[in-house]
Amino acid sequence: MSGRWLGRCPGCGAFGTMLEEVLPGRGPGVLPLRAPLRLLDVETEESERIPTGVDELDRVLGGGLVPASLVLVGGEPGVGKSTLLLSALRSMSRERRVLLVTGEESVAQVSLRATRLGGAEAVEILAETELDAVCATLERERPAVCVIDSVQTLYAAELGSAPGSVAQVREAAARILRVAKDAGVATFLVGHVTKDGAVAGPRVLEHLVDCVLQFEGDRYHAHRVLRATKNRFGSTNELAIFEMTATGLVGVPEPSALFGHSEPGEIGAAVACVLEGTRPILIEIQALVAPTDLAMPRRVATGVDPKRLAMIVAVLARHAGVPLGAADVFVNVAGGVRIDEPGADLGVALAIASAARGVAVTEGLAAFGELGLTGRLRAATQAGRRLEECAKLGVAKVLAPRGTDRAQLQAESLREALAAALPHRSG
Repeated sequence: MSGRWLGRCPGCGAFGTMLEEVLPGRGPGVLPLRAPLRLLDVETEESERIPTGVDELDRVLGGGLVPASLVLVGGEPGVGKSTLLLSALRSMSRERRVLLVTGEESVAQVSLRATRLGGAEAVEILAETELDAVCATLERERPAVCVIDSVQTLYAAELGSAPGSVAQVREAAARILRVAKDAGVATFLVGHVTKDGAVAGPRVLEHLVDCVLQFEGDRYHAHRVLRATKNRFGSTNELAIFEMTATGLVGVPEPSALFGHSEPGEIGAAVACVLEGTRPILIEIQALVAPTDLAMPRRVATGVDPKRLAMIVAVLARHAGVPLGAADVFVNVAGGVRIDEPGADLGVALAIASAARGVAVTEGLAAFGELGLTGRLRAATQAGRRLEECAKLGVAKVLAPRGTDRAQLQAESLREALAAALPHRSG
């Protein structure tokens, strides 16, 4: 057998004996021709989303789980991925058929966790890592929702490589995608992560799925943050916060009350109102400014973009008269939350200035606003929603850029903002 014609057969050495054979389904004209359609002519059916029973998870998914969708959930070991999805299966099993495919734990181990959570008796479980068996089970049973924990444990025998390799993960994701779409099974894939926090395996894994959820948090702390980095059916700006308890993960519906509490008179702490998707959250930002003996002072950020921190420090020194050239600056966001939006710039600047001058921020003050390189404050998006969140939690004063309606304190520049928030200077 040869992929091309040869004059002499390499097997017997005879000349002119090779004949061409067309494999079934591979010849010209065998494949049916499909005419393209205009988007105007495509008939779509709005599928009703499946509520997971976990309100915070539904928020990140965009209102619930879309039927026949494929969702990838990644996170550090021990952060609570399996616990969160088992809680969702427990709630969904009351109205529809659900299946848990486990490749990392035994059936007995999962049963112990389910007993601790309670109410998961109707969840069906399958301990299997062979890809063909998993796909055949999905095609035969056709559950409404399936969780595969984890995709790195699946293997296809015909590939020959070890489970978790690039080839195996790519094949497993592609096969499960086809089965999920054909059988109408909404599927969660649990994925391992690398040391850098990215989902392990080929990048094509994230391209194939409909939604990528990142579960963040320190396993030694009680709170976890769930974000969507890709979502074909909703926004990627939503955020959900959970608390790990003895009975599993519990959603935190009011994170501002949890993360936005600041002790009165505490130097180096400020409260910022940030926006995560459509949800405004009050966050406490802590700063420490200490003299340094290093030639290049350190700028250490936890929960804030280091480049953004370097810019804020430079603007404070150049336009607000806060000397930071000979000091180390450390900034931390309370609760392990990560801030990505520029509306938190003013809160970070207030915390650093408070630590540098040794003066506490005015009690009961929250701030938001984007900081420009010229020292001017720029308006933040959705200021009305931020102000409503501050009023709901009883914040006495809100410092915002000039022109922000209903803000008690307004400032045109960073220097004016510091004068309003830090009215009394030491020394």
